[in-house]
Amino acid sequence: MIFAILLMDRPGTAELRIQVRPEHRAYLGQQADRMAFAGPLTSEDGKTTVGSLLVMDFPSSADVEAWLSDEPFTKAGVYEKPIIHVFTNSWPQKVGFPPA
Repeated sequence: MIFAILLMDRPGTAELRIQVRPEHRAYLGQQADRMAFAGPLTSEDGKTTVGSLLVMDFPSSADVEAWLSDEPFTKAGVYEKPIIHVFTNSWPQKVGFPPA
């Protein structure tokens, strides 16, 4: 099942996010085969990170929550409470995605 996972940063965690990013990316890389897409959310300036959006395949929302509990940004306190929903892709991607 595909889940959209919205993860907003807690205020004042920009430096912590930078410090933990290598561990976060390595953790995501372990699940690359499950990932539909993922990336940072930014303010309108396109530079200031305000959170993350992950769209990934998991058997259940309990599996998403278990995986998130060990996610480095979650463990470090970067993220606020996650918002998790089942996602159905009803539109073919045409823009915004790098070539495979």
